[in-house]
Amino acid sequence: MRKVFIAAFVIALMFLFSYCSSSKRAATTSVITYNASVMSVISEKCSPCHIPDKGGKVKPLNTYEAVRAEIDDIIRRISLNPGEKGFMPFKHDKLGDSTIALFKQWKDDGLREK
Repeated sequence: MRKVFIAAFVIALMFLFSYCSSSKRAATTSVITYNASVMSVISEKCSPCHIPDKGGKVKPLNTYEAVRAEIDDIIRRISLNPGEKGFMPFKHDKLGDSTIALFKQWKDDGLREK
């Protein structure tokens, strides 16, 4: 009886550890990059004001380098609520929580370009 209990315990531990290791691998494979995720949001939500090619006349955010250099200010401003000084996107609805989280995660992931 003791051998059966030990065998069941070992099998349960194997399942537990195999589940933990696969979830860690899945979490590390979804790194956010500028080209894959951030660039399209900037192009859609910050245009035309911050895109010189579309007539934008304020601080350009049309390149990886420009967005990377301004990421702290971008996160701060998109996290504000409408009516607060500095809120972005100016004269538009607040970005969704998932979009704001995308910028924060990109920064946490190391601001990767590709």
